Amino acid sequence: MTAVQADLRIERPSVEDGAALWRIAKDSGTLDLNSSYAYLLWCRDFAATSAVARAEGGEPVGFVTGYVRPEDPHTLLVWQVAVDAAQRGRGLAAALLDGLTARVAAERPLTAVETTIAPGNTASERLFTSYAERHGATVTREVLFDTGLFPDGPHDPEVLYRIGPLAF
Repeated sequence: MTAVQADLRIERPSVEDGAALWRIAKDSGTLDLNSSYAYLLWCRDFAATSAVARAEGGEPVGFVTGYVRPEDPHTLLVWQVAVDAAQRGRGLAAALLDGLTARVAAERPLTAVETTIAPGNTASERLFTSYAERHGATVTREVLFDTGLFPDGPHDPEVLYRIGPLAF
């Protein structure tokens, strides 16, 4: 558990957090919303590589989900980062990302973080480039999934941001 501010703490999510994570993602207005079932599974199967920020009463107010890439076990792929609207502007997304990567690195070698960002998502671009700066790492970018790969209608390409090398 990591303290962010006196009224917030960061820890592993539990299955009981799945509904709140789904709501925060839905309310974000920018994330691709997965099914509520997916968030429940994520909180069960990937809790070790995810984090939730809790307000004083224990309710989730932000989260980051991720997983260790099977083909590259020293790389954490960050799937989604979201913060409740009432908590935005407090540095919570950065604290979640820093807290999660520090926890994962304490449990296994971690040399890189990856994420995908759609063009024009400046908040995510800033979050991950500032993460790289804080950790003295470089950022490389390349299109991972082009528009034509998405079967469900028009979708912006997903650009892979690879941050590394990291040293903890």
